[in-house]
Amino acid sequence: MTNHLFSEIRANMPDLAKTFLETAEGMSLSYGDVIARSARYANALVGLGLAPGDRVAVQVEKTPDALMLYLATVRAGGVFLPLNTAYTPAEIDYFVTDAEPAVFVCDPSRADALQSTASKVGASLQTLDASGKGSLLDLAEAASDTFEDVARGADDLAAILYTSGTTGRSKGAMLSHENLASNARTLVKYWEFTSDDVLLHALPIFHTHGLFVATNCLLMAGGSLLFMPKFDLDTVLELLPRATTMMGVPTFYTRLLGSEAFTRDLVAHMRLFISGSAPLSAETHKEFSARTGHAILERYGMTETNMNTSNPYDGDRRPGTVGFPLPGVALRIADPKTGRALDQGDVGIIEVKGPNV
Repeated sequence: MTNHLFSEIRANMPDLAKTFLETAEGMSLSYGDVIARSARYANALVGLGLAPGDRVAVQVEKTPDALMLYLATVRAGGVFLPLNTAYTPAEIDYFVTDAEPAVFVCDPSRADALQSTASKVGASLQTLDASGKGSLLDLAEAASDTFEDVARGADDLAAILYTSGTTGRSKGAMLSHENLASNARTLVKYWEFTSDDVLLHALPIFHTHGLFVATNCLLMAGGSLLFMPKFDLDTVLELLPRATTMMGVPTFYTRLLGSEAFTRDLVAHMRLFISGSAPLSAETHKEFSARTGHAILERYGMTETNMNTSNPYDGDRRPGTVGFPLPGVALRIADPKTGRALDQGDVGIIEVKGPNV
């Protein structure tokens, strides 16, 4: 048995010398570096006692090394648990005591405040900062850059992401190797990603959008990322001429429209702009289209299921709508009391099924 998710990623990798990720400061990782660096982190995790199925909770700034830690956890047979960098120690205490990770990685500046939480569940507390330095990096640097991936099947867990908690306490949504692999596979095909694509990545990676939709898609397509710690308008305007695609939240697009430097010429070469994580207003959609000639592709997903629907890549992208069910995903609107499927035009709850669930 292979490591279901990483084996598929590896099978789709282009020439290992090709750049996978580049930062605005000029730091870059090739696909070969991705394999070697994630191997070092995987060895470090196993050295800390991580066993298959153990959780790795992570509350760190967005860095290339944080992304390597995600891949390392998958390769080591662990379950990746990213946590919002804005969470307070009291909030973190809830997630960590609920998920009981074997390893907990945080920013060095928070280590003292979080040590008691880690101790409570017997987790090894490690650190990683915004520049990629910390105790975990020290362990990784001392480890081998080869690693025999731990065998994991399609139904084994790859990640737990906590929901936004709109209907009560946040719950841990369990995502299997095939949930993640199938969704990336489908999106690459549906949105026509190829190894020629360069994605401008300004999203956080503690959320399904930036971590799974953006990263897994480009890995599966053999493309490249222009990797930014966060959305910075000037840097985005500077990097857009080198990108072919961008995934964003609605505020990214309103902020771009607010800049006179954001012109039709600047993005004439772009292939695709995608929006998600919150509703994109029809006004923003229309203004963006008028300014650039690009119709933003809006899609809809959630923590528990990854992506469910998408406006078409080829065809009419209607403002104010999130499109059709993705290939292989079935969706219906049901009566919340009886569960009966409702007629076209009626309002009810969304029920979804597919390999992404």
